[in-house]
Amino acid sequence: MPTTSLFDRIQEAAAAIKKALLPQPPRAAIVLGTGLGGLSGRLEARKALPFGEVPHFPSSTVTSHAGEVVAGTLGGVPVVAFSGRFHLYEGWSLEQVTLPVRVGKALGAEYLFLSGACGGLNKFQRKGDVALLDDHINLMGVNPLAGPNDERLGPRFPDMCRPYDPELLARAEKICLAEGIRAHRAVYAGVLGPNLETRAEYRMLQVMGADVVGMSTVPETLAAVHAGLKVFGASIVTDLCLPDALEPAEIKSIIATANEAEPKVTKLVERLVAGL
Repeated sequence: MPTTSLFDRIQEAAAAIKKALLPQPPRAAIVLGTGLGGLSGRLEARKALPFGEVPHFPSSTVTSHAGEVVAGTLGGVPVVAFSGRFHLYEGWSLEQVTLPVRVGKALGAEYLFLSGACGGLNKFQRKGDVALLDDHINLMGVNPLAGPNDERLGPRFPDMCRPYDPELLARAEKICLAEGIRAHRAVYAGVLGPNLETRAEYRMLQVMGADVVGMSTVPETLAAVHAGLKVFGASIVTDLCLPDALEPAEIKSIIATANEAEPKVTKLVERLVAGL
């Protein structure tokens, strides 16, 4: 068990990143999950630091992610990006999953941008569409805010009536309309994974009011709201999860859909950040 408090571990990680990368506080923190991997290369004055050189960060993540902290400017706005997401189903702890969010806040960020892949539960969705997150349902069975609360990190009972920032969401819709990007407001159901859901589970999610389902995003959003960050979430619909017309999911097809849609999400987030 760690001998230092979570607050102190966050400060130590932030201090190392600041010393190595940041001449000025970032305006936004970005988690480069599925759909935003290409954004790292678009940063100006780009500097990178491997996760293994950041105190308390896991040294590796999924093979498709670089596993590094990246700093620079995007549209003239200073940002810090975490290239490599941590999922609960990989065996990471809730603290590890949400640590980039906490560190982004400690570095001075006011905004958090999240991306990911999801399954579509709404019959009006198509593969490659972008789900603009308006709300979520936490079905992971865990919460990063459970346990003793440190008031230095956030309040004991954070309000969740608007977990995703309405202003950023409205701006995103205008950008998608102007750029010809098919996008929908969506309620995201967060599940533990790693298996995909059964037909009965998809029906349950639809009845509950979910539009998409995925295995990330919710823990980071909870930590971000607790920390006082304004959150924007976008998720690529990589497969359709309609229980009465369900086909076996092919991972190659899911990855291909995500890769094809990635430039759309990159453009969207780039324009949102530039407008801060």
